[in-house]
Amino acid sequence: MPYLLCLRRSVDVGFATTRGDLALLLQRADQTDKTLADHEERLDALERTRWPLPSLAAVTSCTALAITLWETVGH
Repeated sequence: MPYLLCLRRSVDVGFATTRGDLALLLQRADQTDKTLADHEERLDALERTRWPLPSLAAVTSCTALAITLWETVGH
């Protein structure tokens, strides 16, 4: 009988340790999710404020054309 009590205690301690480890992993996963959401939010904000490359190329081309026409006609 004492052997079964010792075995039960050992199993209970093992389960308690496993529960504690699982709780720690869940807490870390929650923190990782929050960090990931924050980074995605910041990245979205950066992407909204940058100019797309085709638009920048079009503005540069129009500016070059305007300067060429101004120099040809104006001077």
